[in-house]
Amino acid sequence: MPLALAAVEYGAGPPLAILHGLFGSGRNWTSIAQGLAPQHRVIAFDLRNHGASPWAETMGYGEMAEDVRASLSARGYEHYALLGHSMGGKVAMMAALQHPEMVERLIVADIAPVSYPMRHLCEVEAMRRLDLTGIQRRSQADVALAAAIPDAAERAFLLQNLIFNDGGARWRLNLEAIEQGMPALVEFPAIPAGRTYDGPALFLAGGRSDYVQPAYEPAIRRFFPKHEIARIEKAGHWLHAEQPAEFLAIIERFLSR
Repeated sequence: MPLALAAVEYGAGPPLAILHGLFGSGRNWTSIAQGLAPQHRVIAFDLRNHGASPWAETMGYGEMAEDVRASLSARGYEHYALLGHSMGGKVAMMAALQHPEMVERLIVADIAPVSYPMRHLCEVEAMRRLDLTGIQRRSQADVALAAAIPDAAERAFLLQNLIFNDGGARWRLNLEAIEQGMPALVEFPAIPAGRTYDGPALFLAGGRSDYVQPAYEPAIRRFFPKHEIARIEKAGHWLHAEQPAEFLAIIERFLSR
C-alpha cells in the first residue's frame, strides 16, 4: 500500500513535484521551490524513510514511485511535472514509466537509469554507529562523525537529519531500512520491454560529476526517446546547490515551452 508522503507546498500554477536525493528532504529544496513558485504549484516531498514521511521496511523504486503518485492524487493532482535529483531522479523516472499519462514533463538531475557502484554505505554505517547518548548539539555529533566522514560539508548535510526533543537526539532517517535497501537503490529496476515515457524529458548533469556519462545515453534514450541532456559545467553532483541560478534558468526554460 502506498505511503502518504509529507510535503511542503509553494506557489500557484501547474503542479511540479520535487523529489530529493538520498539522506535529503523536501526542505533541502526550499530555495529552488521558491524560485519556481511564481509560475508553479511546487510540492516538495519527503520520500519514504526520510524527513517527516512514514517509515517502511523496503526502498524499492517502484513502490517509492507509487508513494509519489498516490500522494499527488490525494492532493488532487492527476497531471504534473516531476523534478528528481539522484535517488529522487530514479523515483521520478519510475513514476513516469509506470504512469506516463500523468507526467507532463520530466526533469532528472544528475542520475541515469543505470546501475551505480555502492557509494554511501560508509555514511549509513557511521550514522548507525554514532552513540547519541548525551548528544545535545549537532556540533557534538559533527566531531564524533569526523573520522568516518571527513568532508565537513557532507557531515553538515547529513546532520540536518539529526533532531532533538525531550527524549534526546535521534535520526529522522530510517537508517536500517536505507542500509538494507542500498543494493536496490544503486540499481535501476527491470522495465518491461518496449515500455517508454514519450513525453518531454530533461536530464541535467553536473560537468564535474560522473553520474551522467556519455556511455549512459543509450539507456536514457531507450526509456526516454524525447530526452535532452544539458550540462552545468561548473557544478558537481549537487548541481542545484552549487549553481542554483543556472539550474533554475535551465528548468524554467524547459517548463515554459
